[in-house]
Amino acid sequence: MIPGHAGPDELVLDEPTRRLCGAITGGELAPVRLAVIAPGGYGKSALLDLLAKADGAHRYRRGASGGLLLVDDAHLLCDKDFAALEDHLADESAGLVVAARPRPRPAGLTALLGRLRGQVVLRAFDVGRTAACLAALGVDPGRAAFVHASTGGVPGLVHRLAPHLGAGQDTVPAAAVDEFRLDLDQLTGNQIRALLAAEVNADATLLAGLLGVPTTEAAALVDEARATGLLAADGSLLPLAAAVLRALVPADQRTAVLGGLAELRLTRTGPTGEFAAALLAASASGPAAGAVYAAAAAEAEPGFAVRLHQAAANAGHPVDEVGRAEAEARAGDLDAALRRADTLLAAGEPRAALVAAAALAHRGQATRSAELYRWAGSGAFAAIGLAATGRLAEARSAMPVEGTAPPTLFNTAISLAAKGIVDSITGDATALSTVVRAAEVMEPVGRDVLVPDSPAALGAILAMHTGATGIAEPLLARACTGGELLRTRHALLAAWAALLRGESVPVPEPARTPRDHLFVVGLAVGTARRAGDLATLRRGWDQANEAVVRHDIDLFTLLPLGEFAIAAARLGDLDRLTPHLDRAWTLLDALGNPPAWSAFPRWQAFHAEITASRVPQARAHVEFLSAYTDQFPTALTEAARCWLDILTGTINAPRVESAARALHTAGLHWDAARLAGQAATRTPDRKRMLALLDCARTLQPTPTRDDPPESPLSGRELQVAELVLSGLTYKQVGDRLFISSKTVEHHMARMRSRLGATSRPDLLSQLRDLVASPQPPPAAEPVVP
Repeated sequence: MIPGHAGPDELVLDEPTRRLCGAITGGELAPVRLAVIAPGGYGKSALLDLLAKADGAHRYRRGASGGLLLVDDAHLLCDKDFAALEDHLADESAGLVVAARPRPRPAGLTALLGRLRGQVVLRAFDVGRTAACLAALGVDPGRAAFVHASTGGVPGLVHRLAPHLGAGQDTVPAAAVDEFRLDLDQLTGNQIRALLAAEVNADATLLAGLLGVPTTEAAALVDEARATGLLAADGSLLPLAAAVLRALVPADQRTAVLGGLAELRLTRTGPTGEFAAALLAASASGPAAGAVYAAAAAEAEPGFAVRLHQAAANAGHPVDEVGRAEAEARAGDLDAALRRADTLLAAGEPRAALVAAAALAHRGQATRSAELYRWAGSGAFAAIGLAATGRLAEARSAMPVEGTAPPTLFNTAISLAAKGIVDSITGDATALSTVVRAAEVMEPVGRDVLVPDSPAALGAILAMHTGATGIAEPLLARACTGGELLRTRHALLAAWAALLRGESVPVPEPARTPRDHLFVVGLAVGTARRAGDLATLRRGWDQANEAVVRHDIDLFTLLPLGEFAIAAARLGDLDRLTPHLDRAWTLLDALGNPPAWSAFPRWQAFHAEITASRVPQARAHVEFLSAYTDQFPTALTEAARCWLDILTGTINAPRVESAARALHTAGLHWDAARLAGQAATRTPDRKRMLALLDCARTLQPTPTRDDPPESPLSGRELQVAELVLSGLTYKQVGDRLFISSKTVEHHMARMRSRLGATSRPDLLSQLRDLVASPQPPPAAEPVVP
């Protein structure tokens, strides 16, 4: 396939092969009887040219004998040639090096190779050798990755592509393609068809069906295709070769081959995804290719399914438009899914309502989503949405009647989830367990379905609302329902559980949906508030306003809404959020203020009011909390009363410690440490202050960080430095670390002395450098934001 070679040999052969050739030409190895079997373009001719320098070496021609005989393209010889070479080997002093492609393999060649004593292995270039070759040819070695990807590192192909590369060009140049016209002319029609089949990874059986030949003959054609050097190790067509075939093989011939292979593939059973992907990469079209695309779309991952549906439509094949809309929704293109589903609904396709309902839920439009699910007859999802938007009686009516739907895992799971959510509102103590069971039932079958939310996400939200944060994380860790569309949601909810514990929150993934965006902003706001980062908090608050306006208020959005309320109070802007909070209270009132969903929002609202110095409003929230008798609301009530005592200066240390430990047990580690710490800084009794400080330090989670290099400052000094640099006063730093402002001042004096700072600006400059670099974590004095 690749005539001649582009020497010199050092640009084709690797170092071990050239050393071997050197030993042969130097007379160190004699007589030599070697085989060189490799596909076209691997450097067989370059090797023979190098060996031709040896004394007594000469190229084979009929009648030649004696010395070192060099035979190229032995796979093309006839029986008379093989007989002559056998005679040559009769002379024990005669040498022979036979170079051939792996296929075809005449019987005479097989017999001849059996009499040789070894084989030279020729290898493709790696990226490094490709770069070295390009540099030697005067081509920018920075193009090595592209050249290697295009050629598979086949030396002959590298040499043929390199001279035609333009600066920054990332496609195969037409001039390089034109070089292969003669090569294609030398191939038979069936050999070209075998190469076209390789472009779509068709096996020998498909090729045999296309050509109407026995499978053994088709397998031989596949082997000959491999022997051209145009195929990768896995049998796929190299990109350079694909470009050659697309440009030089007549379009009707190529379409006929690819279409014929597609027709044959449709007669087989089993997944069609890989074959469809190859057809798509080859830009195959026509009825048969369209049918393959449509069949593969039903089993493909969402993003790929969208492309397959489009390809099927382009090929003129009928497309399952509902399936197409579902694929768009699962791929995260909610706008496209809604447009398509709406068009289908208008045309009288009721199945499209399920797609539109799910997409609306992900967009934060829970009310409209629930209505569509009810209209479409999906009772369980309708019940969840109706309950979440305050319509409990309608949710009960929508619940599916047992035995009316097939008892599949999917139906069982969503029915359990709906029952658990409704039960959580009516006060059933087993509600969380029911939703957790729904998640367990759903996971084996939920990855490839379009759902408005997963039972795992619902269970995690319910767990965090009821003081069972420890249940949320393992539930989310196992969750795979909804595939990629819900993966980000699961990660965000896991991060929220970490936020409640006061642990470092991983950087959220980019939001895939408006609902995800609400939680991304909530995490940013919550993290900034706990860190005392007012600048970031202010930026997050602007985003929070926008996110809340775009989103329905429902039970499953109360967590970020409560965080926004505290942030708004911290920034003196609580009134702007009040209308949205009022909608939340109206929602909870409509449901009878169920403890499972009302207690934690009241706790968050209480904190917003005391942060805004609105104590009467804060007391009103405590009154709501005190009406609940469950364990978690009771813990929140007691903690809230301790906060009111702190504000009035009447601190009961044992009571505070007990309340803080109850919060910690419920998973609110940051709140627990904060309560004990603030009480400690405000009690006049030194003994009780120390006890509360010790309690706060015990309850505060220790940050987890990789071990960095040694620092000239202690962990406590670094904590003080970070807070001072953030703009806090000594008193504010003391409040945050449960120490006095005088102690903060002493820390700053010691740091100035230890660092040799000559002035306060010099000290602050050095501290900025230290804080900006990774530092060792404090061993026993964690920061409480």
